[in-house]
Amino acid sequence: MSCLNLLTAKQAATQMGVAVTTLATWRSRGNGPVYLKRGGKVFYRASDIEAFVAARTTEHGGAQ
Repeated sequence: MSCLNLLTAKQAATQMGVAVTTLATWRSRGNGPVYLKRGGKVFYRASDIEAFVAARTTEHGGAQ
């Protein structure tokens, strides 16, 4: 598992700052990060989590 840098749903949720149930909802709706199932368990590649977060991150310039 470590060769792919896989995260459990709990680890991915913690990294993203969301609840595990939010990831489950996103999976059921098909609008969350890419995930893998191995032996009936859900895993996320760290790179897919980073890409998902980056695609939904907006930076705002501060007042000067």
